[in-house]
Amino acid sequence: MTNQDLSRFKLDRNDTQRAPRQRRWLIAGGGLLIVALAFFLLRGGETSVETSTVGTAYPSQGLAQLSSTGYVVASRRAAVASKATGRLEWLGVEEGSRVKEGEVIARLENKDMLANVNQAAANVRGTKAKREQALAEFKDAQAALERAKDLLAKNFIAPSAFDTAQTRRDKAHAAVSAANADIAMAEAGLRGQQVAYDYTLIRAPFDGVVLTKHANVGDVITPFAAATDAKGAVVTMADMDSLEVEVDVSESNLHLVAVDQPCEIQLDAIPGARFRGAVSRIVPTVDRTKATILVKVRFIDRDPRILPDMSAKVAFLSHAIDPAQNQPVVAISQKALTQRDQHDVVFVVAKERVKLTPVTKGNAIGDLVEITSGVKSGDTVVINPAANLKDGARVKAAK
Repeated sequence: MTNQDLSRFKLDRNDTQRAPRQRRWLIAGGGLLIVALAFFLLRGGETSVETSTVGTAYPSQGLAQLSSTGYVVASRRAAVASKATGRLEWLGVEEGSRVKEGEVIARLENKDMLANVNQAAANVRGTKAKREQALAEFKDAQAALERAKDLLAKNFIAPSAFDTAQTRRDKAHAAVSAANADIAMAEAGLRGQQVAYDYTLIRAPFDGVVLTKHANVGDVITPFAAATDAKGAVVTMADMDSLEVEVDVSESNLHLVAVDQPCEIQLDAIPGARFRGAVSRIVPTVDRTKATILVKVRFIDRDPRILPDMSAKVAFLSHAIDPAQNQPVVAISQKALTQRDQHDVVFVVAKERVKLTPVTKGNAIGDLVEITSGVKSGDTVVINPAANLKDGARVKAAK
């Protein structure tokens, strides 16, 4: 045997090192293949389903004929100002202050007006004193005339003396009449000065709440705000009892709205509350640009949290609903209901499996149905469950 023949039986050291590495890779690859196969076998048993979440609904939702959005406004709202011109001396309200009708909320500088009132009052007192003097003169002249009349009857005085006494009485009577006229003029002047003085006292025109403050102490107030930096109004206030919602209704839907029609009002600022309302009036004018008509809805339920300019949604109902019955109820889509063994059931999804759950249904609320027992708000249920869907089946939500 030659050396060449013997060389075939020699071991390659590189081959002996590669063999263990190859075996490890084959084992790892086989393990991954088994895991992947098991995953696909398990996933292959899942059923793709559509799901929905159980929520709450109000019975009034099924009565809504039309919905529209708008804003809360006050039908009685005023920018309170003074008819006089002057510097604001005192301001007794802030934003949010509640005031009564006739209450003084601000005052302009009025010392000159007060002096005029005092002067006019003194003039009235002076004219009244003059009338007292004239009355005393008249009484004396009347007594003198009576004495002269008696003396003339006895021929103790000449007729001319009697005429003089009568003339004096007539003058005294005229003086009393003049004094009464002077008093009337003086009292009229006093009333005029009191009116001018009252113009410096800014009063609330009705019961309400101050919304905004436009002026501060020291600002010049003038009715027409013509002067530089002058203020026209001191405050803006509104009557909170006159709050209502203004909504635009398409003219094509106007036949669904009528005066005194019951409504339900939702406010974005108070999401958990629904307020009863009614159509108070329909403004008989169409907005050409939007083809809408303004409808005003009054509040039946009052709440101190309701404020002007809040955004609102109004549902126009087919008929009124009892407030005690208008409470949120558990509701699901009617497509989630199915029957098994002639019983109403739903399939509740939990941990990628479904549980067949018997339920008791109530009244229909639009596309929803009330559920009185079986599920709770927040549960996930299957929509349009297949006839072969079984209790405990593995499912996945369709995308």
